Formats: sequence, C-alpha cells, structure tokens
Amino acid sequence: MLTVYGLKTCDTTKKSLKWLERRTVPHRFLDVRADGVDLDKLTEWAMEVGWEALINRGSTTWRGLPNVIRENVTEDTALILMVDHPTLIKRPVIEIEGGLIVGFKPAQQRELEAAI
Repeated sequence: MLTVYGLKTCDTTKKSLKWLERRTVPHRFLDVRADGVDLDKLTEWAMEVGWEALINRGSTTWRGLPNVIRENVTEDTALILMVDHPTLIKRPVIEIEGGLIVGFKPAQQRELEAAI
C-alpha cells in the first residue's frame, strides 16, 4: 500500500489523491501538519532523494524565513526546519515499494504509474 504525505489543503496533494482514487490504488494519507513527520522519517527520505528535493523553496513558509537561514541552509538545518515547519516539505511525498516520489508533476506521475 502506498503512503501519501501532504497537506489536506494543498492542491497538488489533492490532485495526487484524486489520481490514485481514479485508478483505485490502495493508499493511506498522512497530513504532515496534523500528523507531523519526525526527524528519522525525514532523514530516511533525504537518504533516498537528497534533502534538497524535499524542501519546498516556493512555499510562503520558506519565503518567511530570515535570509541568513535560507542562504546558509545545510542538510542538518533543513531537516530540523522541516520537523518544526512541516509546510516546508515539498508535496506530496509518496512512499512506494522500494522508493519515494516527491512532487506530482508529469514526470512523477509517470514514475508512479510505472510503480503501480
């Protein structure tokens, strides 16, 4: 079963969930704001796809961070920031058997299609 991490109010997350439902793909959804994501899970994801792929640099949360933090972010600080501010996590994050898909652009949709 797939696990989809995102925000219930995020349009991209909603799009991915509808996409899965239309294809009757069994999945569970976890809201990163309500359910949280711990440091161990984020570290696991970062090892899979790299921490840079997990940061949503287009989010209002990212833009609201002081310049000194944004300009000097490292893997360690990024992971802590994402634990403290889960809206910094690029959405959705989809755990599939043997992998991880971050985002839901056409390339990620094709990758998910191949995995299911």
